[in-house]
Amino acid sequence: MTFIDFITAATTEDSDNERTEIIQAFRQLNLKKHDVFVKEGEVCLYFCYIENGILQHALEVDGNEKTTYIALKNTVTSSLYSFLNQTPSRKSIKALTDATLWVIDLEKFMKLKTNNKAFFQLYYTILEKQICLIDDYRIDLLTLTPEERYRKLLASEPKLLQEVPLHYLAAFLGISSRHMSRIRKTIK
Repeated sequence: MTFIDFITAATTEDSDNERTEIIQAFRQLNLKKHDVFVKEGEVCLYFCYIENGILQHALEVDGNEKTTYIALKNTVTSSLYSFLNQTPSRKSIKALTDATLWVIDLEKFMKLKTNNKAFFQLYYTILEKQICLIDDYRIDLLTLTPEERYRKLLASEPKLLQEVPLHYLAAFLGISSRHMSRIRKTIK
């Protein structure tokens, strides 16, 4: 889905002017594999829609990179607290694949959020959906076995298992790489 298709689908037919204003406020940003969207300790400059590609959210813990989230195409992402408050990000976000993003800076973002009802509704809907996904993910970590979490990922995002390296998926699912390797051999 293109960015324009995303905005069109997420707004009502009677909001053509607002839709145009939203589209014009964003600009395209292309990242190559391993390019950094935001570095831990630096301010996140953008909120973005991922038209193509996969972004990894990660942080350093005792010298080890820990994946906290994997953002897929046709979703939005940011280091939101850093972006909204213009404070150093507690995590890094980097491209796991070449990526096409549509980004908006804070000034334009706040103007749209305040003055554009269609954007406000879109943002509200995105936040609601993300909170539900995070809640579901946290419950899964506490209630499902590693095998069940893998099966759920296999059922909901089969392409992810082909496109994302094993160690990132293992960290995302809360499983060691070694255990993940064993699970993949027994579950197909």
